[in-house]
Amino acid sequence: MLDGLAWTRRDGTAVEADAGFAEWADVTLRLRERRQTVFMIGNGASASMASHFAADLAKNGRLHTQVFSDLSLVTAISNDMGYEHVFAEPLRHRGCRGDLLVAISSSGRSPNILAAADVADDLEISVVTLTAKDAANPLRKRGDLNLYVPATTYGLAETAHAAALHWWMDLIQLQDGDLP
Repeated sequence: MLDGLAWTRRDGTAVEADAGFAEWADVTLRLRERRQTVFMIGNGASASMASHFAADLAKNGRLHTQVFSDLSLVTAISNDMGYEHVFAEPLRHRGCRGDLLVAISSSGRSPNILAAADVADDLEISVVTLTAKDAANPLRKRGDLNLYVPATTYGLAETAHAAALHWWMDLIQLQDGDLP
């Protein structure tokens, strides 16, 4: 299912698949040692994945995680500032240098996800992106690590992203000796 996935850096340099996953896990484990936060964002099914994996990372990975899915927060920011600010605004107030933003977007074109990546850059927060569909999507150039899957449908993109997120979680648990 993950045939053809591609890891790249912000400058477009290719990263071998196993090395990309290993680096993602290492960044996360170092973040845990510093007691920093993993922020996870997405829209629709990607929002569900962000919430699911934030919970898994907190429970199984012993990490501090944050998602911005509180209905009052989402509707207040959307109503008062516009939906494009729904992740950027709380990240601006809660994020700290050295935190990690995991941005999940099948299209890689969601204005609210791109705005959060801008804030992450301003705050010197590391960014990992998960995208699909168009290989030239703008989010794919915004992360320190960018995982792209050549899926042409949302179902395939979301399935591949879920598999990648599970592999990330498994690598963290393997490092902790929690998996055989």
